[in-house]
Amino acid sequence: MSASAAIQPDIAVLLPCYNEAATIGQVVRDFRNALPDARVYVYDNNSTDGTALTAMLAGATVVRERRQGKGHVVRRMFCDIDADIYIMADGDGTYAPADAEELVRTLITERADMVVGTRRGVHDDAGRNGHAFGNRLFNSLYRLLFGNDFTDILSGYRAFSRRYVKSFPAVSGGFEIETEMSVHASRLKLPVCEIELDYGRRPEGSHSKLSTFKDGFKILWMFAMLMKETRPFAFFGLISAALMGLSLGFMMPVLFEFFTTGFVARVPTWILAVTLMLTSFLSFTAALILDSVARSRAEQLRIHYLTLPSLSQLSAPQKVQTTQPKRAPKTKSETSRAA
Repeated sequence: MSASAAIQPDIAVLLPCYNEAATIGQVVRDFRNALPDARVYVYDNNSTDGTALTAMLAGATVVRERRQGKGHVVRRMFCDIDADIYIMADGDGTYAPADAEELVRTLITERADMVVGTRRGVHDDAGRNGHAFGNRLFNSLYRLLFGNDFTDILSGYRAFSRRYVKSFPAVSGGFEIETEMSVHASRLKLPVCEIELDYGRRPEGSHSKLSTFKDGFKILWMFAMLMKETRPFAFFGLISAALMGLSLGFMMPVLFEFFTTGFVARVPTWILAVTLMLTSFLSFTAALILDSVARSRAEQLRIHYLTLPSLSQLSAPQKVQTTQPKRAPKTKSETSRAA
């Protein structure tokens, strides 16, 4: 397709917010400067500090989501907004709106469905040692369980295609929503990209809403639930193996005693061992059945995803926006002075 036939994308900037009045106004203004043709939406999650008013005065469309939690906000945003390309960022000012253009350009030129802005230096500057340790743990665990598609699954700065947004189930309720986004892409084997971006610190007066232990436990629980839903053979297979090992641990001394003396003195232990072995077989059977069900669900999601329009007709934004008449090429001296 020729460049003249390419269509400029309809871009929506989505900013989930909770008590970010200190930063949201500047964030909205910066996104409007970085992407002048984009629509900026701020979804206020029961803020009590004037976040909604500040965002509205800065030029954003403000919507209230009363269910508390980032996952609920993302689900509402993805349901409400129709666009070709979606940019999602936080309203705390830690992500640079100027990088949004690069996210959009990468999404279009790479024909990807999600581009993740990985946070440069996040393990060093995460604010608290617990956050840095959690980032390392969750990223390593993700690569072990779901593959090597991502190196920063908790980044909140992402660009999505319409295909991705409208096929994403969004069942999470809190900060574990980013993990679910990553698993959805890995599960359907969607084309994804990562680009490394600077990650800033919160300004004075702005505080993180992330709880190291509470939200960390929720993310770990989400890992388990997503593994159960997307990789049931591995999930229930591990349970089956653990039960079988436990059963054999109780069973071997009883069998040794039986073959030595001809008697079974510890009948309750033998009953427990047999029960654990039967449960292990049941778990393995469930693993086989649920694996077929999971594959069927993934196929259905993939078929739905393929019915949605792709990015093939969209043109990437150009770094130079102004149109000027053609001029003769610069001489070497002019080029050096411009540099």
